[in-house]
Amino acid sequence: MRISVADAKNRFAELLKAVEAGETVTICRRGVPIVDLIRTAANEKPKPKFGTLRGKIQIHDPNWWKAMTDEEVESFLEKGYY
Repeated sequence: MRISVADAKNRFAELLKAVEAGETVTICRRGVPIVDLIRTAANEKPKPKFGTLRGKIQIHDPNWWKAMTDEEVESFLEKGYY
């Protein structure tokens, strides 16, 4: 199907339905084709599978989330880790 830009603006929803049905729509400006509307392939991105890293992550310090003590902060600053 070939259609002008002005008609494409007015009939966009109808054009989308035609493309969904498998038809290719060519939009023309002054009779010159400028773009083709085609149906895209299905989303092939796999869905995430939760739990796939279970048992593969090792936590060496179970208290990593706790705030540092004043002594730890001073030691950190003395060693120049800032």
